[in-house]
Amino acid sequence: MIRLAGAAYVVDLLGVAVFAVTGVLAAGRKRLDLMGVLVLAVVTAIGGGTLRDVLLDRNPIFWIADPTYLVVILAVAVLTLLLVRHRRPPADLLLVADALGLAFFAVAGAQIAAERHLPGIAVVLFGTMTGVAGGVIRDVLSAEIPLVFRRGHLYASAAIAGVTLYLLLQAAGVAQGVAAAVGMATVVALRLASMRRGWHLPVFDLPDSER
Repeated sequence: MIRLAGAAYVVDLLGVAVFAVTGVLAAGRKRLDLMGVLVLAVVTAIGGGTLRDVLLDRNPIFWIADPTYLVVILAVAVLTLLLVRHRRPPADLLLVADALGLAFFAVAGAQIAAERHLPGIAVVLFGTMTGVAGGVIRDVLSAEIPLVFRRGHLYASAAIAGVTLYLLLQAAGVAQGVAAAVGMATVVALRLASMRRGWHLPVFDLPDSER
């Protein structure tokens, strides 16, 4: 059975837990029934990691190898349901939770890819894909434009920056746990700062005559 060790395993569980929360909140905004809420929570939480494992030919897939992931997802989903029924969540809670999930999964995905001794650029891509794919699935299923495609905020680029910094710190001899923490903090900081301050990448826009 494939299983991460120590801190990496905890980070992976935190990632699925936070993304499960975002799935529940997205389902609530669309007024889905209980089954719809649970399905959206699960696919959001396991989507990125499943795609990563399939592409890396990592068998069995992480949540099949270790059902603890599904238990955590369902427990967090039910707990979130109970909490939001008694107290309306803040309007930006979904975006904040998504930023945390993006950070956890991006670095965890990079760690798994690095274990396969892939080139650095491939590790960055796998980490970024692991972080963004679950959110894309959530947004598509809830009929929203995926956050990764929306103008005006850093999303995938925040994950790329965090994973790249993680790899650079590792190459410089920094302890893996410290490097991972700095990488995740970078993802969250860039994502939240872009939301607050409107940071974004340059927009490619053709002149009207070329459209």
